[in-house]
Amino acid sequence: AEIGQNHNGDIEICKKLIDQLDQYPYDEVTGERLNKVNAIKLIKRDLEEEMSKEVLNRPYNSPNSFGKTYWEHREYLEFTYEQHIELGKYIKSKGFDFVNTLCSPKTLNLLDTSNIDIVKVASKDLTNIPFLTELANKKVPVILSTGMADKEDLRKAVDIFEKYESTDLSILHCISQYPAEFSRLNLLSIQKLKDEYGDKYTIGYSDHSMGTHIPVAAVSLGAQIIEKHVTLDRSMKGTDHPVSAEPAEIKEMTHNIRTLERSFGKYDIFRDKACVPNLVKLSKSLAT
Repeated sequence: AEIGQNHNGDIEICKKLIDQLDQYPYDEVTGERLNKVNAIKLIKRDLEEEMSKEVLNRPYNSPNSFGKTYWEHREYLEFTYEQHIELGKYIKSKGFDFVNTLCSPKTLNLLDTSNIDIVKVASKDLTNIPFLTELANKKVPVILSTGMADKEDLRKAVDIFEKYESTDLSILHCISQYPAEFSRLNLLSIQKLKDEYGDKYTIGYSDHSMGTHIPVAAVSLGAQIIEKHVTLDRSMKGTDHPVSAEPAEIKEMTHNIRTLERSFGKYDIFRDKACVPNLVKLSKSLAT
């Protein structure tokens, strides 16, 4: 569950959203409790490392702006390093893994002070070779998002991690469009990624489409990780809220994915033992 910037710069909103995500779905037939969301993801930027002064100082006139300039807007939404440490502890206390999108070499310092389970590389940084090199040297679990990449971009990124023997790697198919048009999602890329990288790495899908049905379809095509933006309320001020799922929707999506996982079974044709009573009751036989 990706919180991203949907906390609107307020740590209490962030904690409230984490609390709302702490819900277990259930199997309606058996009554069994299913696994909840596995992980919650934040994002840590260092604006001066990422952007030029010209970009940061430009006027930012938008209904979703939290400042007069892009610097003021981004600074308003940015949690401090200390707040990331606090939130990481809070996420872990709820039984979630703590995933953090780190966006520059300086932000990698959080690995020394915060109990981050997995580092996410955003689509915008898949071609950031110096950053990927420093991250690969850390030899921590990493998720790569491919929303702006072509085949060669991805291959170069993976080569960096393999060069430094940092191979606890996951790759997410993604389309960096908000919201993403259904006709552009190309979910069959998941199967292509599994064919090319699935023998060594975990393959998944990061979703920016409306609704929650596409992630469920992605699981049916073999995705082993689903990333979905979450919000307390889609009507809140901010650019990501409209394309995010509210907690009840995330719970429903998780239920649908968990029950889909249960439905896969094995690659065979056979009579399930649950059918035997109806076989005896309803099927035809020869009697003498």
